[in-house]
Amino acid sequence: MNNIVTQLQNKAKRLGFSMLGVIPAQPARRLDAYMRWVDAEMYGKMGYLARPDRIIRRQDLNVIVPKVQSLICVGLDYHTIRLPDEIANDPSRGRISNYAWGVDYHDIMTPRLKELAAWLASTADTETAHKVYVDTGAILERDHGETAGFGFTGKNTMLISPRRGSWFFLGEILTTLPLPPTPFLDPTQMPSCGRCTRCLQACPTDAFPKPYVLDARRCISYLSIELKGAIPEEFRPMMGNWIYGCDVCQDVCPFNRFAPETVEKGFAADHWETAAPPLLDLLSLTEDGFKARFAGSPIKRIKRERFLRNVCVAAGNWGDERVRQPLQVLLADPSPLIQEHAAWALQEIG
Repeated sequence: MNNIVTQLQNKAKRLGFSMLGVIPAQPARRLDAYMRWVDAEMYGKMGYLARPDRIIRRQDLNVIVPKVQSLICVGLDYHTIRLPDEIANDPSRGRISNYAWGVDYHDIMTPRLKELAAWLASTADTETAHKVYVDTGAILERDHGETAGFGFTGKNTMLISPRRGSWFFLGEILTTLPLPPTPFLDPTQMPSCGRCTRCLQACPTDAFPKPYVLDARRCISYLSIELKGAIPEEFRPMMGNWIYGCDVCQDVCPFNRFAPETVEKGFAADHWETAAPPLLDLLSLTEDGFKARFAGSPIKRIKRERFLRNVCVAAGNWGDERVRQPLQVLLADPSPLIQEHAAWALQEIG
């Protein structure tokens, strides 16, 4: 069986994955911390994270795949290049989290994970069942990734590899095939954040009430992506020019200086207008224009309404007279959500 795991790792590497680990299909080690987080209702409007049927799946992986034996974790680097400060800090541009500069990672990872799972099933002497996830399942993938030896949990709640930072995606295969676990570094020997608190201090919205705890209700990534309604007014000025996600707590992490450049060229931005597009270009996006521009991007998932909501906030924070006219046009947009945020932005301009 050890030989199968070696072949599995080689197959994963050929498919483009950066790392692979195998662990027993058991509940996450920090499930109790997750339950405390749920009890504190820090998930905001993401009610699916607290649904009883989802909780049960996290408590017992057999609910997902009956008689599951092994959990295969994979990682895929997505770091390309660092955005120049003069681009990132330009208030006339909207910043996009670097994981969304290129193609949708779900479209890259999911078919490859399915191919990996099918290959593994073909090597088994008996019939096997499996399930593939790319941040879509009710499992605590960062915790499982830590158990698989990918890294340690940082104070910003990210999974951090001492050798590659935190710029990598995670995916999983749950299988009924019993596999020997891959060797990994003893957690007590793994590096840690130590006394560093850069991420906690840098967060624009103070989304970390304490180390290792993220209050999603204050997180810019949550506010700009997961939140479907209006962004609370108290947070709008703090969002600066972020229009999709936020990289601040990762940008300042010292371990990310070791991040290797991804071999997946589809994750790179075509040009700076992709990574940080001018707000004036975005404010005039029609429904068809939005679909065409973000057809292959994860940004398409939040749709035009939420995206323009975010752009209006960034425009208000910019405060330049040049956005007044396109914002006034958006006051008549069919979406009340866009209307509200356009009005707020105009008020900020004065």
